[in-house]
Amino acid sequence: MSKPLIISDCDEVLLYMVTPFKEWLEEGEGVNFKLKGNDFANALTWQETGELVEPKDMWLFLRRFFDDEMHRQTPITGAVEGINALASHADVVILTNLEDKHQGSRAEQLAGHGINARVFTNQGPKGPALEKILSEYNPSKAIFIDDLAQHHHSALETVPHISRLHLCGEPMIASHITCAHKAGHADARIDNWAEALPWLMNELEGNTP
Repeated sequence: MSKPLIISDCDEVLLYMVTPFKEWLEEGEGVNFKLKGNDFANALTWQETGELVEPKDMWLFLRRFFDDEMHRQTPITGAVEGINALASHADVVILTNLEDKHQGSRAEQLAGHGINARVFTNQGPKGPALEKILSEYNPSKAIFIDDLAQHHHSALETVPHISRLHLCGEPMIASHITCAHKAGHADARIDNWAEALPWLMNELEGNTP
């Protein structure tokens, strides 16, 4: 009989990303990071001029961060313990929106923090990737965890039968991002693992939280 399956995002769910990205930019790249609302594209400004960093340069910074600076990332509070607790009851895989070349480094990064899980890379909406993973594992039940509302919307459109938890463990951005639960695209919104783990365990057991 197939096991339940947890499909979890990484950045801001398991590991902090925006905080180390901000620190790296401000320490040595001549760029300030200040989020206004949920507009990430307007968060980066050049320290010398105060002008916005153009989108093409923002993406270059992000690529450089994931190429060379992933060692700066640390676990979200409670994430390692939480995801490993789930792994004793279900298969756990990671679905991360990184280039395919980063699949190995992401897996090694997570293993270094005590999370040993298969990593799938993806670009764009996550619904189609979720569908492929579910087809391979054929789980008795599946739960998707992600910090971005658009991925829950994509999941709802593509694989509506799975449970969806919107979790953003980074306080710097949690209050600014669109809430997938309020939009009707996620079953719950919980931004800390102390509360998320009981909810997830209840879902695995098939109870109503």
